[in-house]
Amino acid sequence: MAIQRQTHLHTGHGGPFESMAVFDDAADSQPGLLLFPNFFGAKEWDFDKAEVLAMLGYKVLVVDYYGQGKRGTDMESSAALMQELTADRAAMRDRLLDALAELKKLRGVDTSRLGAIGFCLGGKCVLDLARAGADIKGGVVFHGVYDAPPFPNATMTAKLLVCHGWNDPLCPPEAMNGLAKELTDADVDWQILSYGHTGHAFTADEMPMDANKTFGFQPDTNRRSWQAMKDFLSEIL
Repeated sequence: MAIQRQTHLHTGHGGPFESMAVFDDAADSQPGLLLFPNFFGAKEWDFDKAEVLAMLGYKVLVVDYYGQGKRGTDMESSAALMQELTADRAAMRDRLLDALAELKKLRGVDTSRLGAIGFCLGGKCVLDLARAGADIKGGVVFHGVYDAPPFPNATMTAKLLVCHGWNDPLCPPEAMNGLAKELTDADVDWQILSYGHTGHAFTADEMPMDANKTFGFQPDTNRRSWQAMKDFLSEIL
């Protein structure tokens, strides 16, 4: 198995974009996965995660949702880029659907077996892609943000696994419950796994957890949620 990275330039709403395709070039007809990064944008951490997924048998597109050359360098610059992206949820939705169209173009992707995973802002991307009625089998959200767009959803067909840190100040229990109600009302096949002693960014292994366990890496939750993702994707794809 020889995992390759290939820069994938594409146009679309707000483009151009510079995503990264990661795949086993020798394998044909594999499921395709979108990987939506956290609010820093596409980076080495995401490419490494994509390589792990490629070794599991997926062809992965690490999505550039900000635009070519636009990446966060610190918390402040990343927050500014995120606010620009999320200020217009309809435009954001169109970018996500464009990314899905690009995944379908990758050689060897079985377009009948598509999914998405996302971290932080990327988790919101997974949810909004599902809310747009995208033809993915399912999506996995790691410490995402749950607020719905200010317009009606399309018919949602994707199954969803949401991995949630109970202490996450960005999504307190009422936000989690609101998402559960939204998905239940839409007749979505959903799971929410809530992890104790865990806050936001629990997969960010370069970021130590704070004293109140509201933000930062939680190794047990990171390991358990990744295993839950593998089981979920294996079932649906």
